[in-house]
Order: sequence, then C-alpha cells, then structure tokens
Amino acid sequence: MAAPPAPPWRIAYLGPQGTFSEEALLSQPDLAEAELVASATIADALAAAARREVDAAFVPIENSIEGSINAALDELIFATDLLVQREVVLDVHLDLLVLAGTTLADVRTVLSYPPASAQCRNFVATNLPGATVGATSSTADAARLVAEERLADTAAVAPPVAAKLYGLEVLAHGIEDHPGNQTRFVLVAPGVVPPPSGHDRTLIVCFQHADRPGSLHQILGQFAARSLNLTRIESRPTKQALGDYCFVIEIEGHVADEVLGDCLRELHVELEAVKFLGSYPVPGDAASEQRARIDAERRSADAWLGSLRERIAPDG
Repeated sequence: MAAPPAPPWRIAYLGPQGTFSEEALLSQPDLAEAELVASATIADALAAAARREVDAAFVPIENSIEGSINAALDELIFATDLLVQREVVLDVHLDLLVLAGTTLADVRTVLSYPPASAQCRNFVATNLPGATVGATSSTADAARLVAEERLADTAAVAPPVAAKLYGLEVLAHGIEDHPGNQTRFVLVAPGVVPPPSGHDRTLIVCFQHADRPGSLHQILGQFAARSLNLTRIESRPTKQALGDYCFVIEIEGHVADEVLGDCLRELHVELEAVKFLGSYPVPGDAASEQRARIDAERRSADAWLGSLRERIAPDG
C-alpha cells in the first residue's frame, strides 16, 4: 500500500471560496497550509481525489437537521474507492444575503445549496411565503451569483463569511430552523487507512444477497454478538432495482481491532459484498479525553496481566 503523501497536501473541496467546506477545512491547523482546489460540485471534488489529481477531497457528509448529504454518500458508495481519513464537525449558521438596499418585500427568489435551503425551510415559509427557492451547487455559489449578476430581487442563503467575500448585506442572521445546527465533513483519500488512535469509528456498506425477511437482523446480529456499538445506520437504494437497498453502518472501533475485524470477516462471508469506507479517529476534545482514559486503562490492564504471568511457576 502506498504511503500517504507528505504535507502540504493538495485538497479538493466544495467551492467556491466562502463555503462551509472551506471553513471546516481551514479549522484544521495541519491542513491549513494545504493547496486548496475549489470544485464546482461534491462529485467533482471526490472524482479528482479518485483520479489522484489531488491528494484528498474534503466534503460534507451529514447535517444535524437534514441528515445525510446523499450527493457525497452515494459517490463514496458507488462511484469511488476512497477512504475516510478524518471527520470534522462544524457549527453551521446561515444568513440571508442580498444586494445593498434590497428588503424582504423585494425578494422573489431564494438561492442556495438544497441541503442548506432545507435547513431554513420554516424561516423562508414564514418570512418569504411567495418566494421561489432555487438550487445552486453550493451556498457560496448562491452568494456569488447574487453579487455578480446584480440580482436585486434575489436572496442567497449562505455562510456569514460570504457576505464579506461577495460584498452583500446581511438581511437576516442565523436563519436556520433549529439551534445547534452542525454539519459533519470528511477528508477522504485513496489507499491509506489511518492507524488506530484508541477512539475510532469504522464506516462500511453492506450489500445483501437478496431482500428477504430477517436480512437486516442477520447483519445487526453480528455486531450485537460482539457488543460492538453502532453510531449510525441507514439504508440507501443500490440503483439496481426498486426496493433493492444497501445499509450504511458506522461502528465504534478500528479495523485493526481484533473483535471488529472478526465481525467484518463474518459479514464478508455472509453477504453479497461489504464495502469498507475507512477507520478514522473520533474528533473533538471529549474524544481526546476518552483516548487518554482508554490508554491509561490499557496500561493498567497490561500491568495487571504482567503481574499475574510473573506468578506462573517455572516449567519442570
């Protein structure tokens, strides 16, 4: 297996400048020096990494309000062979941006990336009930269009930073429908699995031989029998036939862990296919504290086991 490229990396992300993807990427100190390559779509960013035109891609994969970003998930499942290297969680706040002088009464169209528009559905319905909601390839692209095309009757739902980048006014701040709005992003690259950190997650996709009673129970039973905790499970259509689904499953643990490895082996035997999408460290201060606690517990357990083995009588 090829070694990971030495930093600084070239990383494709969902552009243009001013997207949440860029903000989340720049929140990582070790990636801030990377050469960033803005892509028009999530699929373009992932395809560039798959073709090794860049070293990695950085894309959104899940939002706390709207759930999975299917454009990213389906590309990872069906179109590429990329592995998750890390995840980044970003607090997401959305603003309503307009040209100077535009009021709510002037707005006839609202532009944004569809998952972002959906996060503000209640605000738009209440405050702009007659407006048409249009789709753009990213939140920042919506702001760019309003600014460059001088759309006086149009508002963009975009990150606060986009107002400064594109010279727009903030007509309303924090218009997301629910507090605590967060988006999860993943850094993906070909070939390499990060080493175990002590507190990891593993992402897989399970494909069934056929849609039959108890098939999901059969899959979940493998995890339950080994006391493996699932942190996420969802179904996605396989694109083969109506009613034909695969299951995206995220598990606590690393592929290097003996118990999880044994589980994956059995699933590979029983199912039509299992696609491995990576083992990667859980982010955040709490995860770091848990890793430290796990390391301390393992050192203590090793010392205890060593003390027992010291009491074994010599052979003969």
